Amino acid sequence: MSPDRAVSVVLRAKPIDDWAAKYLREHPDAIVLHLGCGMDTRFQRLAPPETVHWYDVDYPEVIELREKLYDKAPNQTHIASSVTDFGWLDQVPPDRPALIVAEGLTMYLKPETGIELFRRLVEKFPSGELICDLFSRTAIKTQKLNGPVRKAGATLYWGVDDPRELERCGLTCESSLDAGHWATPDVLAKMGPVTRFQLRMLKVFPALARTAHIVRYRF
Repeated sequence: MSPDRAVSVVLRAKPIDDWAAKYLREHPDAIVLHLGCGMDTRFQRLAPPETVHWYDVDYPEVIELREKLYDKAPNQTHIASSVTDFGWLDQVPPDRPALIVAEGLTMYLKPETGIELFRRLVEKFPSGELICDLFSRTAIKTQKLNGPVRKAGATLYWGVDDPRELERCGLTCESSLDAGHWATPDVLAKMGPVTRFQLRMLKVFPALARTAHIVRYRF
């Protein structure tokens, strides 16, 4: 991973972590669903209190690797399942407020599957927040220009132009940051010349900035 790419990963994770930490401060009895968790160390970064129960959900081979590399806390459960095999939800109690984190997930889902997943989550819990990132339809159509996606041989499916589109799932959009959020002087100073130019273009052409969002919903 290039230095610029590493910085971009941190920049995306930071507002998600900040929103998640705020929710857990306000709801110390919450459960957390970390969907498509991969090898993310969000549990370690946020260090939730023992009253919070945290569920990491990902494919069996990913969970197997996590269990080899990371210690599991008493208030942490690993669920070895695709997030779209909805039977895994039966392992999660429905009677507590829920924080759902889905970073780097939505764009890999088929639209109808993503909508169904979010509807089921909203229906299951009494209240909660969903924090996720979204790609626009333009970003999906031009995915061959996305270097990391191309190198991974992955395919992106679900594009969302306006975060409010997901309100049909029973969600209410509370906060939304487009890609232009990152084009600050401090961030630009950390980037190489090519990435610095690309970030500056987000300010010049706002439509480019709207190809990606980080969004916080409540339900």
